[in-house]
Amino acid sequence: MPAVTSAETGARLEPNATLQFVNHREFLRRSFFARRFGIISVSIIGPNGAGKTTLFNLLTGQLAPSSGSLVYLGKDIGHLKPHHRARLGFGRTFQISQTMTSMTVLEKAMIGAFLRRSAIRDAAERAEQTLEMVGLAAYVHRRAGELTLGGRRRLEVARALAMEPRIVLLDEVMAGLNQTEVQEILDLVVNLNASGTTFLVIEHNLKVVRAFARRVLVINRGQLLAEGTADDVLGNDAVIEAYVGKKRA
Repeated sequence: MPAVTSAETGARLEPNATLQFVNHREFLRRSFFARRFGIISVSIIGPNGAGKTTLFNLLTGQLAPSSGSLVYLGKDIGHLKPHHRARLGFGRTFQISQTMTSMTVLEKAMIGAFLRRSAIRDAAERAEQTLEMVGLAAYVHRRAGELTLGGRRRLEVARALAMEPRIVLLDEVMAGLNQTEVQEILDLVVNLNASGTTFLVIEHNLKVVRAFARRVLVINRGQLLAEGTADDVLGNDAVIEAYVGKKRA
C-alpha cells in the first residue's frame, strides 16, 4: 500500500499494519477482514451482539482465531499471547472497566508503563504523563476505586497509553462520560492520532463517530456489512436496517 498524506496535517503517513483473520467459532463466521491501517482513526459500529468486542479480542489475543491468520507488520501473530502482542504495539481498553480499586490512580497507570520501562521511577514518570493527558493529574494519589465512572474510563485510557502503543483499541470508552469528558477524550485521540498513533474504536455514540473517525466499519452478525466514511455508512440502507429493522411496506 502506498504512503498517504494527511489533509489535516500534511504529514506523510506510512501504513503500519495489515490485520487479517477468518472467523472464530460462531462469531465472525464467514467474515474476512483484510485491512491496511495507516495512521488513521477507525470506528467499528454495529448492533449489540454483532461481534465488535470479539473482533478486539481476536486482535489482542484474548481469543484465538479458529482458522485463517492475523498478520501484523508482515508476520502472522495469531498464535501470540496478549502480552506478546502488547510488546508489538497493541494497547486496549475494555468494555467493563478493569479497575483495581485498592491501587492508587498512579499505580494503576504504571501497570501499563512497566511494559517498556522496568525502573519504577521511569514507569511512574510515564504514568504521570499519560494521567496528565487524560485529565487525572490531580488524582494520582487517590484510590482508583474512588473515581467516578468517567474517571475510571479515563484511567483505562491512561493505562493503555502508558504502554506506548502503536495501535490503541478503545472499547466503548465514551460510555458513561458527560459531554465535557467526551470532548476531552476526543481531543486527546485526535491529537495522538495526528502524532502517529492508530486508533480502532468501538463506539455507539454516532455523534462521536462522525466527529473523529476517518473510516467506519459496520459489523452485523459477525460479518462486515459496510465500510466508508461516517456519512456513507450511516446513510446506508443495510446499516439502517441492521439497527432499526426493515421498513414495512
